[in-house]
Amino acid sequence: MANIYATFKGEEDLPSIVSGSHIDSVKNGGNYDGILGVLTAMEVAETIVKEKIPHRHPITIMVWTNEEGSLYPPALMSSGVVCGKFNKELMFASKNPKGETFGQALERSGYRGEQVNRLNPKDYKAMIELHIEQGPILEEAKKDIGIVQGVLGMVNYRIKTFGQSDHAGTTPMKNRKDALLAAASAIKYLHSELDKLPDDLVYTTGEIICHPCVHTVIPDYVDFSLDARHKDPEVINKVVSIIENMPKKFDSCKVEYKKAWSRDTEYFDKHLVSLVKEKTDEYGYSNMEIYSGAGHDAQFVSDIIPTTMIFVPSVNGHSHCELEYTPIDLCLKGAN
Repeated sequence: MANIYATFKGEEDLPSIVSGSHIDSVKNGGNYDGILGVLTAMEVAETIVKEKIPHRHPITIMVWTNEEGSLYPPALMSSGVVCGKFNKELMFASKNPKGETFGQALERSGYRGEQVNRLNPKDYKAMIELHIEQGPILEEAKKDIGIVQGVLGMVNYRIKTFGQSDHAGTTPMKNRKDALLAAASAIKYLHSELDKLPDDLVYTTGEIICHPCVHTVIPDYVDFSLDARHKDPEVINKVVSIIENMPKKFDSCKVEYKKAWSRDTEYFDKHLVSLVKEKTDEYGYSNMEIYSGAGHDAQFVSDIIPTTMIFVPSVNGHSHCELEYTPIDLCLKGAN
């Protein structure tokens, strides 16, 4: 899967402790998502070697391939394969917008590697990943460090509206079956109902496909996404109930829905979480418990070895954009 491992030995023949993240990005992404965790792991390793700090376990710096899934979906592809979540052959068949498969790109790179080198519960003791928060919570709370408890559960639906294409200039408004108008009404309805649930629920319509997408034609088909995230499975169940009991028609257009995928809340290893808290307090850094709303390779890894994460603040909550930024002093605190 072209994941990168760099290991230096410990004083004893013990399983390795691994740290790292990913170096791929989204389109027009920033300079901190993923790469901060890799650079920090390298900094930690360099410090241990230079300062000759004793360590019983080997230490591994790791880079996960295709965490974002921007060119070759899905996200978390390599960690998903390594941790038994995704079928490798199906992942190799994933295509980029130009039609090249992930498997073809892997072979072309020359860095496919061997399965025997994979992260596994026999040769690895634990994983810890530093990451930017990618949201505004830590900064608004004026905290230096986020003690990550786990990754939020989520559900993703595709919702479709079906209308009738006709000429935009000759069809009276009362005669129209406008699928885009119906989609807008459906989105507005869903927002009004979901807003009645706990206010720490987050939900997004981030993708809309409109057909035929011509300015002189009334749309006859719209397909949009709805992504909802919360740590409590009961809240997620209420989201599902709202979606699946929404009206079957808006603005004279039929509405259909289909669950695309879902995941349960993933809780990180309690001992490692408490260790992060203990060391953060020792340094005197302000901190708070937090859940990750974003997905991370660590959530899959936590199913095979003890795992946790450390968050540092994102200025103004910006991430997956060029404004992504974390001050160097907060990066240093995360590294410590």
